[in-house]
Amino acid sequence: MDRREFFRHGISKVSAVAVREAENRARKKAAHWCRPPYAIDELDFLLACTRCEKCAGACPHGVIFSLPLRLGAEVVNTPALDLLNHACHLCEGWPCVVACESRALQHPRLEDGESLPLPRLSHVNIDTDTCLPYNGPECGACRMACPVSGALQWPMEKPSIDTARCTGCALCREACITSPKAINVTSLYRTADDTE
Repeated sequence: MDRREFFRHGISKVSAVAVREAENRARKKAAHWCRPPYAIDELDFLLACTRCEKCAGACPHGVIFSLPLRLGAEVVNTPALDLLNHACHLCEGWPCVVACESRALQHPRLEDGESLPLPRLSHVNIDTDTCLPYNGPECGACRMACPVSGALQWPMEKPSIDTARCTGCALCREACITSPKAINVTSLYRTADDTE
């Protein structure tokens, strides 16, 4: 290996490490919010998003909001889903995605005849300490809320979420009548190591 090749190889390795580190930092921060449907990977999203807020304006349910400056200059005015207070209705035609000209939100490439898969928006789980059917009284408020067949199941008259099918839209949470809500929503980027 000559000197030029040595430096080229070294710069390539340093660049790869820097990109990997930037991706890790972006994902760690993203553990605190959920992006709109069909958002590309977080670092690419931050680079592509123009902060135009067109996706928020296109959302007929007011679920998309802009992140505030207190979360960091690199994410300010980027869109996130307010799944703690609202739900993504998985709108027909995906108006938020269509409104995104920068392609920070984009449908996946499909092969001929392949149908569009539903997006993954968040992780959802049931808090059995506050969910009424787990504590005696009957409920069922969320039973008919889920638009995805088989994602919300009711074995033994208690709700259970099939995480392989669940999109994380939070329609079940929106329908929940307990206070606090018995259905928790967390970012797709959240890990066991993340703290509030």
